[in-house]
Amino acid sequence: SGIVGLNVSQTGLFNWAGGGNNNATGVLYANLTLKYKKNKIAWDSNLDTDFGLMYVPETLYPWRKSNDKIVFSTKLGYEFSKTWFVTVLGGFRSQYVSGYEYKMISGVENENYVSNWASPSYSDLSVGIDWKPNAIFSLYLSPVAGRVTTCTDSLLRATYGVPIDQIYKADLGLTFKAGVNYSVIKNLKIISIFSIFSPYTSKIQPFGNFDVDWDFSISYQFLKVLNVSLNTSLKYYDQVMITDKSGATGPRVQFKEVIGLGIGYSF
Repeated sequence: SGIVGLNVSQTGLFNWAGGGNNNATGVLYANLTLKYKKNKIAWDSNLDTDFGLMYVPETLYPWRKSNDKIVFSTKLGYEFSKTWFVTVLGGFRSQYVSGYEYKMISGVENENYVSNWASPSYSDLSVGIDWKPNAIFSLYLSPVAGRVTTCTDSLLRATYGVPIDQIYKADLGLTFKAGVNYSVIKNLKIISIFSIFSPYTSKIQPFGNFDVDWDFSISYQFLKVLNVSLNTSLKYYDQVMITDKSGATGPRVQFKEVIGLGIGYSF
């Protein structure tokens, strides 16, 4: 099952007293789920991905990336008791291309390089217990969870907690994951995945300081080809350093939301 679509928007201003910029934005997105169950074996996989571009012609940097996400997870379980599974879970998070943030400094717009393919990326592998009381909801807990944080670009390693002389760092810790896949009402689909991870072995991040990822997607399809959607992502990574407007640097809650109306298909 899943959601695939394209959202496009355009804003044009002429003698507009309220200010603003002419712009055009397009976002391709997909959230796909594959579920298999036979006898005591269950295998669930999910791909949540999007990519978007914005064109703002009246600025110093007119072409900008608006969306860029790859989140893949797969888990294979064996049912040892009704609704309870011994499970192996793997996951990967990254982005497709280089990313920038734009700030005004002394009246001049600056482009700051902040991310790239595999800079960072997060690869997870764990063994734990999965509770699946129905086809909509699941809970997973693993006390044996490994995470490899990769940053291939040395210029970005300090930002993402990777040693400057290494491409990656590996941690062993605890992870918890909750998932919802709701499609009971015709043409309405809700997909939500919440996960947290805390390392045992990190010298920088004390155990109990959790990395948080929460991705949420809701869509409604009407007139067969039109789709309205809301997608949100909330993150908190203890070793990801972000500079706020006051100039202070440290870990911060990150949040993004995209509301779209466009061509889409839910199945």
